[in-house]
Amino acid sequence: MCIALISTAHPSYSLILIDNRDEFLNRPTAPASWWPEPHSQVLAGRDLLRSVHGTWLGVTRQGRIAVLTNFREQGPPPQGAVSRGAIIRAFLTDNHESTAAFVAEMVASGVSRDAGGFSLVCGNIGEPLAVISNRAATEAEIPWIQPDTAQTVGLSNAAFGDRGWKKVTDGERMLRDAVSKSVESDENEQDFMKRLLRLLSTDTLPRLEEDGDLETYIAQLRNTIFVPLIGRRTELHADEIAAAARKEKATVVTHSEQALGVSGLYGTQKQSIVLVNNSGNVRFFERTLHDGDGRSIPTGQGDADFSFQIER
Repeated sequence: MCIALISTAHPSYSLILIDNRDEFLNRPTAPASWWPEPHSQVLAGRDLLRSVHGTWLGVTRQGRIAVLTNFREQGPPPQGAVSRGAIIRAFLTDNHESTAAFVAEMVASGVSRDAGGFSLVCGNIGEPLAVISNRAATEAEIPWIQPDTAQTVGLSNAAFGDRGWKKVTDGERMLRDAVSKSVESDENEQDFMKRLLRLLSTDTLPRLEEDGDLETYIAQLRNTIFVPLIGRRTELHADEIAAAARKEKATVVTHSEQALGVSGLYGTQKQSIVLVNNSGNVRFFERTLHDGDGRSIPTGQGDADFSFQIER
């Protein structure tokens, strides 16, 4: 259950966006990078499970920014549901006259309602950010985050503005506090980022049972900003696999061949920070915490760090 926190309350940064991506660790994902042509203006990670190669968080050289979280709904997604990653990809890569025009297109076409549950914050840095969701039937139902108001807001896997999610209310409070302490101490950017990473690593998940899976903990995930590894790694040695295959006269499915993205170990896989200072300089940082088999990546070895000036 991902979380994104956004603040316009720091006097040195026009925008702060921090994000935890919670996912099944075996879901194939490309780390953050500048995308290949014809979309080399986009800086983002990519979901490789679906052919559309969408994303969950990205920014462009021209200052477009977008972050998406899923919305957990009852029942299966609509028949032929549009990829949510494709929607955020479309905002970052397609030509749109304005964010308002993109919002109008999403609502009028019904594309957003044909996707599974989601909330998408998108817009141009320095301008109002729209909060599009599959639950908005008209443009009037789209909330906007105003850039000229000092505020801190969060969203997770519930409707934007839902105050029943403790991880969101805690995250907003902790980000406001982090900004305030950073300003008071006049700390540099590196120390501020360390402070934000500590916030993203706040783990308040109660341990319910050993080897509990996602369904065991699903009701508790709304209470913790960071999700530790949940589930059990099932691995067989080569001789065990060969013996099982001979006995069953069938191919033995190993951990690496589990249904990708829907089973296996689950937890916070990536932590991201986007800082935009008042001069239009962007710092995009992504930390990958685990490899696809759930092994921890030593601190720093899974980091991707980019800086660039917004082109106007």
